[in-house]
Amino acid sequence: MNEQENSVSFFRFEDLRIYAKALDYINWLHAVVNQFPTNQQLNLGDPFLKSAQNIALHLAEGSARNKAQFVYYLKMAKSSVRECVVYTEIASRLHSMEDNQKDYSRNQLMELTKMIGSLVASLQRTVSASREDDDMDGLGDMM
Repeated sequence: MNEQENSVSFFRFEDLRIYAKALDYINWLHAVVNQFPTNQQLNLGDPFLKSAQNIALHLAEGSARNKAQFVYYLKMAKSSVRECVVYTEIASRLHSMEDNQKDYSRNQLMELTKMIGSLVASLQRTVSASREDDDMDGLGDMM
């Protein structure tokens, strides 16, 4: 077995494509924020980075919970994505972010939102299906 195969699945969230995408966004954002004027790095860059990091942190925390709780954390991750959308617009209006950077940021955030939404829908389907199975089990006991 190679090293990559050995590292898979100890922490479930590390296997999620969305987690890798969130980390890529954080790395990209670090490079962009480092180009902000010094006064904006602290006032705008730090909270922007914190919101981006929260996307990955919510994914990690939620993955350790049951499916219903994971959905809650995914919704929190979506809130962090929306914060990043606002920070992107602020940075653009302050001319700290170029148009191509703004477009890239928005595109990445839209994709993250879609991925989170798909994962939420998938988890909600399995939660609903398991509840229906539980209901059917109860009916079997009555018969």
